[in-house]
Amino acid sequence: MSGAPVPAVCVVVGDEELLVERAVARIAAAVREEDPTTEVHELAPGTFHPGQFAELTSPSLFGERRVVVLRAAQDIVKDMVPGVLAYAADPADTAVLVAVHAGGAKGKALLDGLLKAGAHRIDCAKLTKPAERLEFIRGEFQREGRSVTRNVAQTILDTVGSDLRELAAVCAQLCADTEGRIDEAAVARYYTGKAEVSGFTVADRALEGNLPDALEQLRWALAIGTSPVLITSALARSLRGLAIAGQPIRGVGEGEVAKRAGVPPWKIKSIRQQARHWTAHGIAHAIAVVAETDAQVKGAGTDPAYALERAITAIVAARR
Repeated sequence: MSGAPVPAVCVVVGDEELLVERAVARIAAAVREEDPTTEVHELAPGTFHPGQFAELTSPSLFGERRVVVLRAAQDIVKDMVPGVLAYAADPADTAVLVAVHAGGAKGKALLDGLLKAGAHRIDCAKLTKPAERLEFIRGEFQREGRSVTRNVAQTILDTVGSDLRELAAVCAQLCADTEGRIDEAAVARYYTGKAEVSGFTVADRALEGNLPDALEQLRWALAIGTSPVLITSALARSLRGLAIAGQPIRGVGEGEVAKRAGVPPWKIKSIRQQARHWTAHGIAHAIAVVAETDAQVKGAGTDPAYALERAITAIVAARR
């Protein structure tokens, strides 16, 4: 839409909330570039009537422009649909209609009618694949004029999870707080003090067989006050996830596998990459090591840090 006139009717289709909000904001900003006095009006089902919609979308006597955002368009009552479609077929020069539709079967007649009338469509479907989220992360840095490697993007995804708002916030904060190259160390610094995250970072490095990094992350986690109990818990949960989700299970979808393993669905791919270097015997041995270490850090031993270092070394050795 950059540089071109804003279409009189736009349809934002999808249920990825952050992408929907950004799409609506881009349209409003583009209209305001053409006319800084433009007003934005938000309408939601059940809060407005046909007369109000007609008033907001009708030509203005003084030529001022409006952006009318119709939220949850799939939920508007049937009596409203003809008026919205009639406007889409003959829109006013002074108003831009933005209909936000979830994209499902509900309210499909309205969506189809708007598109048939020539509405400009913007898709904002949920990002369901890890590769899509990795591209989203890298795109966030590009928006700020920065760049990161795929490994850094993967580290952020593994650490933060799949929520786009959280991913966007982390990327923005890293850009604001980091000068020069943004690497995995910068991501680790950003999470200083977040106990659960630091515990799982230790676990991931150990399961990957990277002993130096695993020990470095362990010492850093302990130095910032992470409880040894949380670290053994992270090790145990990661090994359990490896045992359950490490290999495809015939007839069972990834969502169900993730549920059984107690991990988010987006992490299945990285777990299976780790599993390539593990045997069932090695996983069983590592789980036994963690169980013994858990007892030691809870009072059976005298030095939790030493017990954890021994456990990390044993886990890496148990890897194929």
